[in-house]
Amino acid sequence: MASDIVLFDESAPAWERAFYAFLAEKERRSGSRRTVDAYSRTLQRFFGTLGKPPDQVTSPDVFVFAHGRGPSGREPRAITIGARLACISSFFRFLIRMKIVSSNPCDEIERPRASPAPPRGLSAEEIRRLLAVITETPEGLRDRAIVLTLVLTGRRRSEILNLRAGNISAAGGLFYTYRGKGGKQAKRELPRPAFEAIEASLAAWGKGLAAMEPEDSLWPSRHLAGNGAGLSSGTFYARFRRYMQQADLAPAGVHILRHAAAKLRREAGESVEDVSRFLDHSSLQVTTVYLRRLEGQEDRGWGKVADVLGV
Repeated sequence: MASDIVLFDESAPAWERAFYAFLAEKERRSGSRRTVDAYSRTLQRFFGTLGKPPDQVTSPDVFVFAHGRGPSGREPRAITIGARLACISSFFRFLIRMKIVSSNPCDEIERPRASPAPPRGLSAEEIRRLLAVITETPEGLRDRAIVLTLVLTGRRRSEILNLRAGNISAAGGLFYTYRGKGGKQAKRELPRPAFEAIEASLAAWGKGLAAMEPEDSLWPSRHLAGNGAGLSSGTFYARFRRYMQQADLAPAGVHILRHAAAKLRREAGESVEDVSRFLDHSSLQVTTVYLRRLEGQEDRGWGKVADVLGV
């Protein structure tokens, strides 16, 4: 993100310079470039349409934008309205912290009540069908390794796709380090089937962990060969959607694999509390305690999930 930041001269308004600082902080905390891009588009459209600096923005201005028709020309759904309000409110909270404005116009606006669809996870049989359609080409072996790693670790897409060779450690067992939500660093056991799939994938690309630079991506791509960069999140998402279609499974995003990880753990006999810890889904205080207990410790749950998947 830092390389994309536009440097303004000193004559530029403080809030315009703060805009890019806000996006940089958002990427650092979320670990997701897609989130940053979405925030950037929303804010640029809001201020570009309104034609006012932040200190002149009123609650009605925000309300009209949040509830108005977007580029698609359709009436926004509750979840879209909520996302627009969350984005603008987050930016104003940042401006308040920077002492650029003194109030948040979103505070006076009631958030719409959305009814999101309940999360669903793939069954073991559905995951086997998904894996079965992935070819044994270098790209296919790489994608298979990503799918297995997502299912067996329960991590988010960005947390896995951002993994580098230096994140894998075989000292005293197999472990991986990752940057979680909020930029927190964590360390977990790397399930053996996931590690073996990663090794098979790298071998197909003529690579091996021992010879790779620490910053080299675990997920090679022909389009980015030679510079250590790896498969982009957007490209994997598109490939994953095609695999789902080929396996005759309902369309879904990559996050369904995280839901599947939780579902399979629960079906394998783990308690709700264990699954919550596995997913880092606790309150901040409780999560901190659990992360200390889990940090670098043995993960006994992946074996049962791997058995039911037959990997």
